[in-house]
Amino acid sequence: MTDQVSASIGINATPTQIIDVIADFERYPDWTGYIKSADVVTRDADGRPQDVRFVLDAGVVKADYTLRYEWHEGADHAGVKWTLQSGSLKRNDGSYDIRVTDNASEVIYSLAVDMGVPMLGMFRRKVEKVIMDTALTELKRRVEQT
Repeated sequence: MTDQVSASIGINATPTQIIDVIADFERYPDWTGYIKSADVVTRDADGRPQDVRFVLDAGVVKADYTLRYEWHEGADHAGVKWTLQSGSLKRNDGSYDIRVTDNASEVIYSLAVDMGVPMLGMFRRKVEKVIMDTALTELKRRVEQT
């Protein structure tokens, strides 16, 4: 999968509450299913995770990689962008953009990933769907439970 995909969801929380769950990488194995470990390697000047190493096991798809994160927060907007630093993937660049709406926050998730192995179109779309569902639906569930 090398095309960028994006989707959005409404979450009943503030952008800061959502960013706090996104930044809690050590707990990703509790709610993402396919991420077996996520270890913060470095933190930025504000104490937010900057470099994070992931081990992913989604059955036929396995990966070990490190992402670099850039965070931003404001009164009615927050977000994070990441880029692949190293590992078994060819590409993993993405973002969460979070904006306050009338009754909740809108979370827009964008991702461009290349697993480094050829995939049939049907299989690639299934992988995209699993990633997007976890990135949004499971994030929503996790945020609204806390």
